[in-house]
Amino acid sequence: MHDLSHGDDLAAVNDLRSAVMRLGRRLKHQRVDESLSPTEMSVLGTLARCGQATPGELARREHVQPPSMTRIVALLEAKGLVTLEPHPDDRRQKVVRQTEEAEAMLEESRRKRNAFLAGLAAELTEDEWAKLRAAAPVLEKLAHL
Repeated sequence: MHDLSHGDDLAAVNDLRSAVMRLGRRLKHQRVDESLSPTEMSVLGTLARCGQATPGELARREHVQPPSMTRIVALLEAKGLVTLEPHPDDRRQKVVRQTEEAEAMLEESRRKRNAFLAGLAAELTEDEWAKLRAAAPVLEKLAHL
């Protein structure tokens, strides 16, 4: 573990936080479907990664209360982006799966955001791009700690 209590490290943490938040906001504006909230998009992304989940599992993964997730799932179902199916082991539960429409929308969203980032990266020097490529796995690790 690295001790981040020194002034230079604290400044670097502040710069990293600020840069990640600004870049995240810019990426959020590259949405394909403006009718979906960022939370709804996040739920679809989670389903794309895990394949299926109960509403309770989704609530835990998305850090929202179960009643909120129930509303989000109902909105996504009404838009034809998820289906609710009986749980294979617990008849009281439902399993949420994304539809092909959601999969296509997420793919288009990834394509658009990747193109946006590629356009920004094209403005970097070769050295800056090499450093960013090397930092990507570290940023991924931070995102999942």
